[in-house]
Amino acid sequence: MDTRKWEAMLTAAELGSFTRAAAKLGITQSGLTHMMNALEKEAGLPLLARDRSGVRLTAAGERVLPAVQELLRAGRRLESQLAIQAGRQNESVRVAAYSSICMHWLPTIVQQFRWARPGVSVDIRMGSVEEIYRWLQEGTVDVSFASRQERWRVDWTPLWDDPLLAILPPDYPAEGLERFPVRGFEGKEFLMPSLGFDLDILGVFEAQGVRPDIRSNTAVEDAAILSMVEHGLGVSILSQLVLQGRRDNVLALPLEPGACRHIGAGVRSLAEASPAVRELIGHARRIVRALHTE
Repeated sequence: MDTRKWEAMLTAAELGSFTRAAAKLGITQSGLTHMMNALEKEAGLPLLARDRSGVRLTAAGERVLPAVQELLRAGRRLESQLAIQAGRQNESVRVAAYSSICMHWLPTIVQQFRWARPGVSVDIRMGSVEEIYRWLQEGTVDVSFASRQERWRVDWTPLWDDPLLAILPPDYPAEGLERFPVRGFEGKEFLMPSLGFDLDILGVFEAQGVRPDIRSNTAVEDAAILSMVEHGLGVSILSQLVLQGRRDNVLALPLEPGACRHIGAGVRSLAEASPAVRELIGHARRIVRALHTE
């Protein structure tokens, strides 16, 4: 199949416009229209609905979408392997991870991986939980280091259960309190961290039926959350890994009941993953275990 036509179809559906899609693809709008008409004729199905509001996938287009995405991923893998075999580029492993993982785990993992596989480069990008899983599904990255989310289907290798901690102002009346009850967040002004925490934290609240006053306009990075809590602007939840090595003037207490984010390595298919990807995951398992048993 001509994957360029399928790529163009996804671009048009994503952007909702033939004009914007043609500009992104570097072709004329009439050329894109001709390409989509030819694709639908070949498929024997109406794949795109066009009207005054723009362009969108038809019901048939939605049903074939997963297969199209897999076709395009396979095409990218083939192109990459052909380029490697032809000597036009070095093999690489593309990694996506949270900022805390990039800071505390990946330097050692990548260092030791490079010693073992000096001919393989490692490309790293940082993102939120939504971004990381989307990149993995799209084939933009080969392996993700993030918290497990059941809504995305991936082959999963567990690495570590990262405890979640209540983050409280330094003057919070916590004398004699060894653990902070999740129900204690009820109605409190809550500062929601960004880049990977919101889904994990919301799961904790939903499990206990707790409804804090979440400041939806203050979803910021970890360091800013800690500073805001220190200045009495609210309370929050962060993980042990995020707090590692920090000396902020806040109270950090384990939750009651205890909760954690399950950190691991995700790939679309371990069976189809390259030897380099599987080796990187093996290094990650060994190094994370060593880091948290010292």
